Amino acid sequence: MSDDQELGALLRLMSWLSPAFPIGSFAYSGGLECAVEDGLVSGSAGLGEWLSSLLTQGSLWNDAVLLAEAHRAIADAGRLTQCAELAEALSGSRERHQETMLLGDAFLTTASAWPQTAGVADDKMAYPVAVGLVAGLHGVPCDKAVAAYLHAFISQSISAGIRLSVCGQKDGVSVLAALEQTIVATAERAARSTLDDLGSATLQADISALRHETQTVKLFRS
Repeated sequence: MSDDQELGALLRLMSWLSPAFPIGSFAYSGGLECAVEDGLVSGSAGLGEWLSSLLTQGSLWNDAVLLAEAHRAIADAGRLTQCAELAEALSGSRERHQETMLLGDAFLTTASAWPQTAGVADDKMAYPVAVGLVAGLHGVPCDKAVAAYLHAFISQSISAGIRLSVCGQKDGVSVLAALEQTIVATAERAARSTLDDLGSATLQADISALRHETQTVKLFRS
């Protein structure tokens, strides 16, 4: 890949995972809203610990593994289908399933504006699988695609935390800066992963995602 092609791929990656990309990710908190209401997350330190756990041993780690698998499977339709089915099956709650499938659908529809992905809009797959597929079709390196995906998720979660009055904008940026090396390490580990590395140990976060379904007052859809 030439320098111009690499720069173009970087620009596309920035576009796809920008808050301005019209997929509606701002409407979801991934169970954080319930965790805040239950007093499990408070202050910037608590938010940072919550997000770090998701990154290293929770649902976000599984997303990273699935993204990497989809990236490797772009030339193998059967393997990609198995990855997509597994990602959907791993959704631990109704809202989690709704979130990842709706975001995946919106992402593929919008990304079809680029010629390399013009035919993917009809596919149905979870969000991380969709990002892995599109990144692979555009020749974006796996580790960079995973890192950008993780960064976008963490940034969106911090934004949700700010809207939930967990912390202010300045402290939110501090949380993002503190998680930078964790994002890098997780992306590098995920790029070397296989599906055997899937696994979650964040039971409280999974319970919060379930409890959000019956939460009375909500700002977010998950």
